[in-house]
Amino acid sequence: MKLSIVIPVYNEAATVERLIAKVAGVEMGMEKELVLVDDCSTDGSRDILKKLRQTHPEWRFVFHEKNLGKGAALRSGFAEAGGDLIVIQDADLEYDPCNIPLLLGPVLDGHADVVYGSRFMGGGPHRVVYYWHYLGNRLLTTLSNMMTDLNLTDMEVCYKLFRREVLDGLELKENRFGFEVEITAKVARGKWRIYEVPIAYYGRNYAEGKKITWKDGFRALWCILKYRFV
Repeated sequence: MKLSIVIPVYNEAATVERLIAKVAGVEMGMEKELVLVDDCSTDGSRDILKKLRQTHPEWRFVFHEKNLGKGAALRSGFAEAGGDLIVIQDADLEYDPCNIPLLLGPVLDGHADVVYGSRFMGGGPHRVVYYWHYLGNRLLTTLSNMMTDLNLTDMEVCYKLFRREVLDGLELKENRFGFEVEITAKVARGKWRIYEVPIAYYGRNYAEGKKITWKDGFRALWCILKYRFV
């Protein structure tokens, strides 16, 4: 069995090398490949990945010529991934790759087709940051659950792991952070077995490079309604 770790990158020069080293160093218990997608970074991230491509030909690299958004970067990564299992890993250091084996557990035990991490189930350190982000996240998760009849605790989480056949059956369209809502709705509609596992979270503030904004929250609200029916 093979695990593909899809890492979308946009202006993460300060963290991407350390993150990749962490991912490469974690023992997953199976063959793994890194799939790195640069979404037209302008801060030097792109050059870092091009250098890594020379030293790691076994990894897969995609370079967007235009900034398209996280959802679009993930679609590109999924298309390149060759694994039986596929997990999403952000390029910052908010999510520690040491958590990935926790996501693998329910799948390898034969219980799950999809596994979400959860920052709200008590799984280790959780940095104290923005109250309104926390409240907005819980609101979006609750509204999403109402539309999908799921009982997730953290729909907006980065860590999502899928069996290959799950992603092969989905047509994804959202280019930015609406991806989280869209894929959750479409997975729910497919009646796949979904599990959650607790993870640690090392959140960052805007001075440290956090990108999601209130505009993305409003887009997520629209997507919750849209993908209830689409």
